[in-house]
Amino acid sequence: MTQAGAKDIVGRGNDAGARLFREWFGDLAAAADAGRPAAYVFVMGSLGELMRTFDLPVVFPEINSLQTAVRRVAHEYLNEAEDYGYSPDICGYVKADVATQLRGGALPMGRIPKPAVAVYTNACNTYIKWAEIWERMYRIPVFTLDVPGTRAAGGQTWPGDPDFENDRRYVEAQIRELIPILERVSGVAFDVDRLREAMAFANELGRGWKRVLALNASRPSVFNALTDGTIYLGVANGFRGAAEGAAYFTDLVEEMAYKSEHGIGTLTDERYRLLFVGVPCYPIFRRFSELFTELGGTFVGSTYLHFASGGANLGFEYDLARPIHSLAEGVLIGVRDAMDNMFHQTDVLLRMLDDLGADGVVYHPIKSCRTVSTGLADSRRALLAARDVPSLFIESDMMDRRVVSEAQLKNRVDAFFEGLASRRAQAASRRQA
Repeated sequence: MTQAGAKDIVGRGNDAGARLFREWFGDLAAAADAGRPAAYVFVMGSLGELMRTFDLPVVFPEINSLQTAVRRVAHEYLNEAEDYGYSPDICGYVKADVATQLRGGALPMGRIPKPAVAVYTNACNTYIKWAEIWERMYRIPVFTLDVPGTRAAGGQTWPGDPDFENDRRYVEAQIRELIPILERVSGVAFDVDRLREAMAFANELGRGWKRVLALNASRPSVFNALTDGTIYLGVANGFRGAAEGAAYFTDLVEEMAYKSEHGIGTLTDERYRLLFVGVPCYPIFRRFSELFTELGGTFVGSTYLHFASGGANLGFEYDLARPIHSLAEGVLIGVRDAMDNMFHQTDVLLRMLDDLGADGVVYHPIKSCRTVSTGLADSRRALLAARDVPSLFIESDMMDRRVVSEAQLKNRVDAFFEGLASRRAQAASRRQA
């Protein structure tokens, strides 16, 4: 590749991701202006491929809510929802969305359309109560896709296993129940060939996402899993089943492979490779990342990129000859993996430590999300019992800046890096002895 070509390829994933999201919010605003209702879904088990079959604009309330925090206006939405009667103790994403609905869908990025239907899985207990809010507000149908979890700690079963096949049939029956509902609310007849087309795009996206995650084993790492990874994650969710999403990840693999081959890292001086557990601190998103990068630390892996992609990290590929059968299979595998990455991280982290060559693990429980945060202290103890690895346990929030203290976070992070440096120096001394 020429020098000009290198300049064009490095960084284009972030630029293209920002452009796609501007276009996405523009399309949602146009749908709202035209009075077109949307499908409200969640990142874990969105069924984005199926939604596209019915020409339904897709709204991800989690993505909308976190954008208010990144743009530093979340407190306005949280205060409005709390004044309306919602407790300060519940999920910040929910409260920001309630305020969004009270504002007629107004967000900093544009206006979102009202829902025609809400579809959610049981991957997060909050999803169920959240959808009930829309049901009360708009009198819309809500559909619960009940996905059986793993029967033991991270103990997935796979196609061919009798237990898996029973669970797959259960999920498939629910998908077949959902299709007539989507036909009714959209006014569009189900077309299995359109579903196949969307699933083919999802296959390409999944292949790319899995490959991008693997390429971060490079030294230096080719992207920061906390900051860059959140951009890639947004595209993986928002454009699942779309030609734009497939093309984006094809290009992203090319960019990451080029950076890996040419030793181009996300940091010019990568000293420590870290794993991240939990949801990022969006109210001070850039600064939160800088607390680590300023000291030479970069996040090479994150459980967030697994569970918040609904299992797309696995690179599962649909069998287009059996679309509904395979869609149920993919949903079962993907949502189970998402839940395992929230509740049974130890085995996942041990693999990441080995595969990505990480030096430490950062646990980040947050006030707003008990689903993700409950049990992280126990998870940390389990990891330390299995592996002698440095870890940091810091608390803040994904939405509420009132419980985020940058000074306290910095003190904890600085002490963690002092420990990493001391540990490395001791290891060097032992090798010389």
